Amino acid sequence: MNKTKAITVGVAAFWLLVLIGWHLYDPSTGFTEQVPGADNRPAGSSRKADEVVVGEYFMKYDDATEPEGFEGVWPGFRGADKDNKVKNAGLKLASGDFPVLWSFETGEGHAAPVIGKGRVFVLDYNEQLSSDALRCFNLETGKELWRRWYRVPMKRNHGFSRTIPALFENLVITISPEGYVMCCDQQTGDMLWTLDMKKQYESEIPFWYTGQCPLVQDGILVLAPAGKETLLCGVDAKTGEILWETPNEPGFKMSHSSVMPMTLGGKAQFVYIGVGGVCGVSAEKADQGKLLWSASKWQPSVVAPSPLQISNNQIFLVAGYGAGGALLQVDNAGGNWRAEIKDSYKADKGMSCEQQTPLQYEGMLITILPKDGGGMRERIACYNPGDLHRPIWTSAADERFGLGPFMMIDDKFLAFKEDGELYVYKVAAKSMQLLKKQRIMEEGIDAWGPMAYADGRLIVRDSKNVVCLKISE
Repeated sequence: MNKTKAITVGVAAFWLLVLIGWHLYDPSTGFTEQVPGADNRPAGSSRKADEVVVGEYFMKYDDATEPEGFEGVWPGFRGADKDNKVKNAGLKLASGDFPVLWSFETGEGHAAPVIGKGRVFVLDYNEQLSSDALRCFNLETGKELWRRWYRVPMKRNHGFSRTIPALFENLVITISPEGYVMCCDQQTGDMLWTLDMKKQYESEIPFWYTGQCPLVQDGILVLAPAGKETLLCGVDAKTGEILWETPNEPGFKMSHSSVMPMTLGGKAQFVYIGVGGVCGVSAEKADQGKLLWSASKWQPSVVAPSPLQISNNQIFLVAGYGAGGALLQVDNAGGNWRAEIKDSYKADKGMSCEQQTPLQYEGMLITILPKDGGGMRERIACYNPGDLHRPIWTSAADERFGLGPFMMIDDKFLAFKEDGELYVYKVAAKSMQLLKKQRIMEEGIDAWGPMAYADGRLIVRDSKNVVCLKISE
């Protein structure tokens, strides 16, 4: 009995000592206090979970070869001269079907590529990674050379990316769906600078995301943030330094339209259609950024096409969703500018277009009429600038293109149906001749992104596929 009692007392004493030790033990013994900077994390990399760091990630593909022997360029939205035409290309169409050289898939969107001496640049959005990406490809092989991307969660709304990059010297400049501007080196992919239009200018991004394409003029990137205080701004394309800002006196908001360079009344200007009206801003060094004029009589709620200059003092305006077309006249009397709508009409009453911007060729205006364009809806139509109500000629009744893009190469008019079929016409003064048509996508969906051409290669896309064709002999 005494032995049992002794064992019981011993066990109790043991556990009492364990309990006392557990209370007296300090688990932090030997720990090193962490203070800011002690983990050697690079300055600025700490951020909130939802903070966007533009261009944060980069990948270069080692198995991709560099392009050689290419000199052609399609440097931005509507080409080098912003008229959607390739001049003096000497294009001799390949006989038979155009061969497909390569293709690749993208996230859902309508962002079209640019081409610079053998490199193809296109914006993309990866829905699984919730990331914007600028991707660079070899024009000859279609192999991806590099990509720079960053996380920015968004919800799908008829796709994501919509804008076309701008090439200037060794730079490629982009505007993302949420209005983030990024400038990278074309060869290396190195990021040089960024700008957040929402944060910098309190811009209100349009419902279907940013459709505005960057414009670089004489080394200056021209943007239309259409924010609380600033309507347009000029940015040094190489450094990202803001050079000038135009006060938003008219109170316009950002649209899907892009800024276009024009010379009106002998003065170089930047013309922009915003939500609320149209404006002209000086592009000349003496007063660059000065608001010259604005007009608010014509103000569709949604605008995708860009303004088109059709004479020394006239601009053709067009928008979808029933807005139709309008003719704006801009006059200058001793420095006093005046802008006045001379004509406006619904889509079924004259020249109009819903998503693309019409083009000029040999004194004619060519467009694809919108879906609310009456009996000629979705057909190619040609007009005299002096009569925007009666077409000179149209495509055949069974040749309808929806919201698809179009462009001119020499005297060839190329139109891409929104279901992925390519048509090529030869244009004359009073008619056009169908030269060939070819289905590119078997089941093309929403082929709305503009086409790009250089070095005998035509690049087209639908909502999820980019395809390169060899169209020259």
